[in-house]
Amino acid sequence: PILDRNGEVLASNTTLYSYEVDKKGAGDSLPRLIEIFSKTFGKPKSFFESKLKTKRNYIPLVRQVDAETLRNKIPEAFKGLYVYKEPKRLYHHKTAAGQLLGSTDIDNKGIMGLELSLNEQLRGEKGRVTFLKDGLGGARPEIEYPRVNPTNGSTFYLTIDLTLQFIAEEELRIGVEKNKAESGLAIMMDPKTGELLAVAQYPPMDPMNPSSCNQKDQKLKMNTDRVEPGSVYKIVTAAAAFEDKLITSEQLFDAENGKWAVPIGRGRIRKIVDDHPHGIISVKKAMEVSSNIVMAKISNIVGAERFYKMGRSFGFGSPTGIELPGENRGLLKKPSNWSRTTLNTMAFGYEVGVTPLQLLCAYAVVANGGDLVRPHIIKKEVDANGKILYETQTEIIRKVLSPSTVEIMKNLFEGVVDSGTAEKVRIPGVRIAGKTGTAKRNIKGRYEPGKYTASFIGFYPVENPKIVCLVMLDNPKGGVIYGGLTSGPVFKAIAERIITTTDRLGNVSIQQPEMVQQQIPESQKYSQPISEHRIEDSMMIQPKQEYSPEERVIPNLLGQSKRKAVNMLSQNQLDPVVEGTGVVVSQEPIAGSVVSRGTKVMLKCEPKSITIQTHGTN
Repeated sequence: PILDRNGEVLASNTTLYSYEVDKKGAGDSLPRLIEIFSKTFGKPKSFFESKLKTKRNYIPLVRQVDAETLRNKIPEAFKGLYVYKEPKRLYHHKTAAGQLLGSTDIDNKGIMGLELSLNEQLRGEKGRVTFLKDGLGGARPEIEYPRVNPTNGSTFYLTIDLTLQFIAEEELRIGVEKNKAESGLAIMMDPKTGELLAVAQYPPMDPMNPSSCNQKDQKLKMNTDRVEPGSVYKIVTAAAAFEDKLITSEQLFDAENGKWAVPIGRGRIRKIVDDHPHGIISVKKAMEVSSNIVMAKISNIVGAERFYKMGRSFGFGSPTGIELPGENRGLLKKPSNWSRTTLNTMAFGYEVGVTPLQLLCAYAVVANGGDLVRPHIIKKEVDANGKILYETQTEIIRKVLSPSTVEIMKNLFEGVVDSGTAEKVRIPGVRIAGKTGTAKRNIKGRYEPGKYTASFIGFYPVENPKIVCLVMLDNPKGGVIYGGLTSGPVFKAIAERIITTTDRLGNVSIQQPEMVQQQIPESQKYSQPISEHRIEDSMMIQPKQEYSPEERVIPNLLGQSKRKAVNMLSQNQLDPVVEGTGVVVSQEPIAGSVVSRGTKVMLKCEPKSITIQTHGTN
């Protein structure tokens, strides 16, 4: 059997029956036998007659019928007709994790997915005994030759959680249908251990009948498909710059109002464009609005060798080593093979090929504190006697990012969700970080107009990430194409169901604060944000007071970031209504007010004052 991490059976065996005829032994009964088989199985007599024309004496007539057919459809006893048992793979949850599990052929041999990669261990080994024939054709076992008993195959426990698998598959289906996408996938992993928790793909595949779906949808796209990732690859650009302290998150760049003409020699130029025009913006803002232009300028600071090295360090261009067949290593060209445009182009996710699994592992680096962890799908192998043969341990491949870079990257990705291209992903009271991507699809060497891969990768809760999740939709045609508006809501729907219906996150999600914050007098209100130490000094913690379950105390939010203010209100089960961006400069009701649960709290935010600096690299 193949089981999920909690022992739920995903695949096991059932027994079916096959018919074989001995032509010599059947003799004159062959015509009658063919007539009955033709009526029973709805095939012309010629179908069975053609089988009997072979020179072989023992001929399989029908394979793998159920026990009821065996008992009721062939009631007559025929000389020379033999019935023998055959195992048949049985999948207990229909299409659930279909492409991951794979399927078997008529001989119960694995031909795709885990059934293929684990075939030898699942099948076990045949036994054998040596017989000797006497002069009259009789046979007897020969005691001088040892008898070898058959051994059953191993049972495998996967890292998959069937509950999370069902959630991912259902929400992915809804997302694909709503966005009129060609197909989609959603994969989840524990970023600290590398354990894959769910692998969903739509359209699904029925392992009992793989040919019922299109051949391109039978493969496990997570590790076999290579795509140009688009903006989700900006993780490499930013990490390379921050790791060597070449930029800061508040450093300012000119986003050229959305169009930048770059000289590439011999009087030629190439244009880099953004979906929305921006002027002077910080690196943090550039990540939030997904500016290709700013990322291209950052790549110039990073340089080719440093950029390539960071891509390799994240695992791009190399197989992950997951226990699945057909893994694509992706494509990461060496700088010696780059053109004049490659560095800037790769900065926002083109001229590079990655698998969805490689992307998931890269974002797990930020989520887990900086380590590239090998992903795995096998939790443990248990032999027929219940002995654990091995358990997969967490394997750290390398340290990719320093703690300081990790914190910067988390902050940038959290900003993408709080006030950037992934605002549709926000869940009140839960800190989510991630990145959107909308990449043109390269089909047979050319970008086809109107065809895109829309992605969102994120992890949560930011303070202690338990899940990193990628949602990718192929060619959405429901009116919007952007990853933040198509794949992002699918991610949110999956996360909300996990948070509200499972204990996967433990007690780290939405919690009630255990404090009441002192109201700041009107005389201390201000139009410009106060410094960080003044904010902390002004939030005096008072002894907890007793209130009814429906009562809430409005906290002091002045000077807090928009994200933190929204989180604080949501944790208190209050409804934030926000005007503007930046930090809170006014709130209504005022801090300290006692209100009922669900009360709307009006927040006005304004940007922090910043000093614009010029940089020679621009």
